[in-house]
Amino acid sequence: MSINKLLIISIIAITSLPIMGQDNFYQFKAKTIAGKEIGMDSYKGKVVLVVNVASKCGLTPQYKGLEELYKKYKDKGLVILGFPCNQFAGQESGSEKEIAEFCSLNYGVSFPMFAKIDVNGKNADPLFVYLKKVLPGTLGNDIKWNFSKFLLDKEGKPVDRYAPTTVPADIEKDIEKLLK
Repeated sequence: MSINKLLIISIIAITSLPIMGQDNFYQFKAKTIAGKEIGMDSYKGKVVLVVNVASKCGLTPQYKGLEELYKKYKDKGLVILGFPCNQFAGQESGSEKEIAEFCSLNYGVSFPMFAKIDVNGKNADPLFVYLKKVLPGTLGNDIKWNFSKFLLDKEGKPVDRYAPTTVPADIEKDIEKLLK
């Protein structure tokens, strides 16, 4: 084999390898609130809003706004992913079953919900480690409270991070832009 052919084969092999340390949203997996593992790659081609949620928080009524956004835009390509977290004042102390029942009964939540996770610290879920790295917060990368939100475009690229106090309706215009 000629040196040119070896060089071309080597270049092709190297360029087809994943770049070390290069993460993307689609490489992550998570357990649904029902316990089934699902890959984030199942959301390819969708605008995704990732939210850490809690049932006993002053911001819990945001479930209503999130569900309204989901119902309005799900057929146009939006998916909202709810990740319960008990790291903020113990405001999500229930089991997955209790969380699912609470969300369904009180807010009619129909968007995908996941198993309870940590979003900060040494046990932080890898998805949230990635999102915080790509979209750092105002005063450091840690998530400050329940209902922090991360918006990703149809290619899985993180676009924006919203504070817990940002109500879902205030994100609607950003979602509409990404759905076009």
